[in-house]
Amino acid sequence: MQGNTLKGKTALVTGSTSGIGLGIARSLAAQGANIVLNGFGDAKEIDALQTAITKEFDVQVAYHNADMSKAAEIGAMMTFAADKFGGVDILVNNAGIQHVADIENFPVEKWDAIIAINLSSAFHTTRLALPSMKAKNWGRIINIASVHGLVGSAQKSAYVAAKHGIIGFTKVTALETADTGVTCNAICPGWVLTPLVQKQVDARAEAAKISGDEAKRALLAEKQPSGEFVTPEQLGAVAVFMCSDAASQMRGVSLNVDGGWVAQ
Repeated sequence: MQGNTLKGKTALVTGSTSGIGLGIARSLAAQGANIVLNGFGDAKEIDALQTAITKEFDVQVAYHNADMSKAAEIGAMMTFAADKFGGVDILVNNAGIQHVADIENFPVEKWDAIIAINLSSAFHTTRLALPSMKAKNWGRIINIASVHGLVGSAQKSAYVAAKHGIIGFTKVTALETADTGVTCNAICPGWVLTPLVQKQVDARAEAAKISGDEAKRALLAEKQPSGEFVTPEQLGAVAVFMCSDAASQMRGVSLNVDGGWVAQ
């Protein structure tokens, strides 16, 4: 659904050149928000993506290639957004990576990278976005956590630790902004068929010598009672709601969209 509920607002979505981040960026653009995309990818494909969103939703779209593991690059991205659009009204902390291994075999450099990108980056974007949001007395910070911010899974120690950290950071941010027009909440998706999850599907298929479709069904059957993947578009709609007046008293909430995963 297209509208203008966010006309004049600027949304920065980290990790938004594909997957969940792109779905959320498109949903916010559909409501009239200007968009700052961030992420890695082929330069021509990213240019085409900017052009497509601009034409489809009649909004301004910019792109910054900040490496979300580097505080200085995050700072440069936030300055870029401020210079181009006058600040960030809606901040969606979505960037994330994954690695699967037992704790004793978990590469130290992978641990450090996951904590930096999945957790510390949200601190850096938030600390830089808040002054402008508070000055305007309006802002929305949406942290894309995961069901793994609420429950654990074996072999995902760094990811689970980071996502639990994001939930805690969301609560603190919400408390510190509780008497302002700025809100902070988290969305906790279950399985979404992103490039990140597709890698896990492919690895499962190869290890078990089964087809990709069989691997998808097996993955879903283990955790997600609905037997269906959550879509980026569904998460985008939740993000739009969190930006609405109806959600102005949602503060520090962690909302799972997980096909029943956490209900078990």
